[in-house]
Amino acid sequence: MTQDYVHALDHADQALVHALQIAPRAGWARIGAALGMDAVTVARRWNRLTDRGAAWISCHPAPVLAASGQGCLAFVEVDCANGSLLPVARELSAERHVSAVTHVSGDRDLLLTVMAPDPVALTRWVTHRLGKMDGIVTTRTQLASTVYTEGSRWRLRALGGGQIARLAAEGSPGPDVPVFPLTALDHRLMAALSVDGRATYRSLADVCEASPDTVRRRTGRLFAAGMVQTRCEVARPLSEWPVSVILWGKVAPADLRAVSALVTGMREVRLCAAVIARHNLKLVAWVRSLDDAQRFEVRLAERVPGLTVADRAVALWPMKHNSHLLDERGYHVGAVPLDVSGLPHA
Repeated sequence: MTQDYVHALDHADQALVHALQIAPRAGWARIGAALGMDAVTVARRWNRLTDRGAAWISCHPAPVLAASGQGCLAFVEVDCANGSLLPVARELSAERHVSAVTHVSGDRDLLLTVMAPDPVALTRWVTHRLGKMDGIVTTRTQLASTVYTEGSRWRLRALGGGQIARLAAEGSPGPDVPVFPLTALDHRLMAALSVDGRATYRSLADVCEASPDTVRRRTGRLFAAGMVQTRCEVARPLSEWPVSVILWGKVAPADLRAVSALVTGMREVRLCAAVIARHNLKLVAWVRSLDDAQRFEVRLAERVPGLTVADRAVALWPMKHNSHLLDERGYHVGAVPLDVSGLPHA
């Protein structure tokens, strides 16, 4: 990593990314008003960032879907034959229900995040698809039971308290809507939003073959029910937190909720999820360096004595992150629509 990457985001760019992390689909006039810039300038800055692959906005199904029985989340470890890692990773990155593919250090080659309609469909995919894929030696599957926090809550922290409050207040949702059964249109909308979380209603209507009014109404309902989550991402070398560390830990089952509350309170933590596996808690944290990864684990042990870290890895190359394809440096180069409904049931 060169110094150019670390300092490529000036203060205005950092403020813009932070604003979009709070209100990813807000209009440019509203974003500009919070930042003290006009809408044209804000839009031009954002276009420059996206053209460079430095920032992007994605959307993904929220954990509440799995909690309501409309899907399941799994983490799949993949061991590859010598020389086959890259072709296997590229083939898996093209799968529409695989939201993340990461080359990691340690006892596995690739770590996948997979979203399936149900455990039966997941099992069928693992056994019939992965089991027959050339270059894969073995796989191990961990089911997520509860997601305590995920990346849409992570912030760059470039704005002042007043700016944050203004954006959060203006973006407050209306009355809560209960979770509802997804339709085919809802699945098409989520797939389109996963590629571009700021897609206009007109462009969504064109992709989903529905009227803009219908798309606006269905999209609003999805967000109001908390069934989808939009996030603004920044290329990791530009975030000052370029190293991603994955930890697996053991917690007494009765203490999982209390321990997770302490873990999610740490700024570095991007993901904290209970998993049904040999280790029952998984977390992902962004840290400043490899040395800081070790210091983070020390801080974690001091803050959460009820957690025993049993395994750890570093993300060497996040090839696919929340459905978006990244190059070796962590810059955005493309996207694959996320479509959980496309994974067949057994």
